[in-house]
Amino acid sequence: MNRIASFTVDHDRLEPGIYVSRRDGDVTTYDLRTRKPNAGDYMDNRTMHSVEHMFATFIRNSEIRDSVIYFGPMGCQTGFYLLTRDVPDARVLAIVKDVLGKILAYEGPVFGASQKECGNWRNLDLGDAKRECARYLEILDGKNNDFRYEA
Repeated sequence: MNRIASFTVDHDRLEPGIYVSRRDGDVTTYDLRTRKPNAGDYMDNRTMHSVEHMFATFIRNSEIRDSVIYFGPMGCQTGFYLLTRDVPDARVLAIVKDVLGKILAYEGPVFGASQKECGNWRNLDLGDAKRECARYLEILDGKNNDFRYEA
């Protein structure tokens, strides 16, 4: 059985940041790594779920809305995947930062926080989403984001 590409990355050396996980034609999968893997500091489900609702809504209403294929959490609880079509890396980074800023500035209910809109709607908290987004924005602002995994 062939190993999938994401399993070839040394997760013990991976730091929080934004990376290109893979390119498939005009589709790019971004690894939005908010936490260091295997370090014992993982997002809880409510945080992941809340960020997912907020980030997915804002990015699907951004200028690249027609190019967003998917946004969702990683099962390992250390980040998210964002898939886009035909958007330059630098533009994705700018929009990711813009979306994080919009989440931090937002006041109101978590998007999709109703029984009709979500299968676990009580497991959402804007404060949790804001804390994770503030943490991640600080990471992105504090490093050179070249989108490459360290060798």
